[in-house]
Amino acid sequence: MGKRNNQRKNAAVMLDSDDDNSSVSSTSTMRSDLVFAPGNDEVQVDKDSLLDQALDALYEKRGSTREKALASIVEAFNSSLQHEFVEKKFATLLHQCLNCIKKGSSKEICLASHVIGLLALTVGCGDNANEMLEESLPVISQAFKSGSESTKTIALLECLAIITFVGGNDPEQTEKSMQVMWQVVHPKLKSNVVAVKPSAAVITTMVFAWSFLLTTVDGWKFNPKDWQESISYLSSLLDKDDRSVRIAAGEALALIFEIGSLEKFSVGTKSSDDGSTEEGNKPREYVHIQGLKAKIINQARDLSAEAGGKSAAKKDLTNQRNMFRDILEYFEDDYSPEISIKIGSDSLQTSTWSQLIQLNFLKHFLGGGFIKHMQENELLQDVLGFTPKKKCVDFENRLSGSEKRMFRSPNSALNKARTQQLNKQRMLSAGKNIGRFAANVGDDV
Repeated sequence: MGKRNNQRKNAAVMLDSDDDNSSVSSTSTMRSDLVFAPGNDEVQVDKDSLLDQALDALYEKRGSTREKALASIVEAFNSSLQHEFVEKKFATLLHQCLNCIKKGSSKEICLASHVIGLLALTVGCGDNANEMLEESLPVISQAFKSGSESTKTIALLECLAIITFVGGNDPEQTEKSMQVMWQVVHPKLKSNVVAVKPSAAVITTMVFAWSFLLTTVDGWKFNPKDWQESISYLSSLLDKDDRSVRIAAGEALALIFEIGSLEKFSVGTKSSDDGSTEEGNKPREYVHIQGLKAKIINQARDLSAEAGGKSAAKKDLTNQRNMFRDILEYFEDDYSPEISIKIGSDSLQTSTWSQLIQLNFLKHFLGGGFIKHMQENELLQDVLGFTPKKKCVDFENRLSGSEKRMFRSPNSALNKARTQQLNKQRMLSAGKNIGRFAANVGDDV
């Protein structure tokens, strides 16, 4: 059935570094007395104070100071959900991060982009998230044009995907972001401009981010010609040398066919006079897509059985084979891969390509903060259909053996005392009823 339980290991790599830790410790020396205080309220006050200090540091002129501040904010948002801080400082943090993207170094842009993504996941769906998208999209679009460094472009793509996923209120907003992503790899150039070939890492991230947003869009609202262009391009990526590019393209193709049946490609041409072919009187688009699907199936079959060369990494090759076996099984038998991963003591399952792509993208973006967010972030729980067990177990489950005997045994002192109290209440109640009856009898006489 194409079932591959826990094929991709749960991400557990923390996003912080030694430099980040040193920046946090240096800003916390002023209030170290509160850090070690036993009261939770004081510890929370200290965390808020550190975030306030980091936010103030984003106004500093020195880039390295802003970078350390952004790194400490990333760490804070990964380690716990900062709802109170966000409620008070949402707009200020967003605008300062956007300024960092406009003026900062590549490293600063990467960190600021990640903070904006974490901010969106913390804010959740609503007016604030939509405001984030509207204000960030022009800045991010301009940042794509201002340089082609891979690490910066990758961070911006991931940021745009997250804020659109959370803040996009209608399909038009989502498709606009998807078009911006697509143009990172396929820019619309003037005649005198030379295209910069994107790296394999940028192509992989673009396809993953684009697919992540595609999971939220109704396939029937897409223009059939746009779908053909995307399918043709993704099919061409299956022939690339880089395995991460192939896997990203394969998942995207599986998703496209999952969310939009092939019949949709005939909708756009049924009303035209010359939109059909002599072969079965089927529209050209439908015949073209059927041919592409046959080609993709053959590509998936080859990649699912690819032999490893001398330079082939065994793990990457195994991941590719497993992935394309699942893709092949989906195309041929309509079976989607079933994944199960552990979230603390709970399990999270996926059974569609859409769920799998959402899980992989969010897990990658959150890194070491993924478990924490899945356990406490209601937005992610709703998106992935995950309901964690209650943090507090039932009172009975926390009782020791002797305590259970004391509460449960009919001969326990507690039960004897309860029985005596009930008997006493019955006697008093009976006495009241007798008195009432006697009074009534006296009245009748």
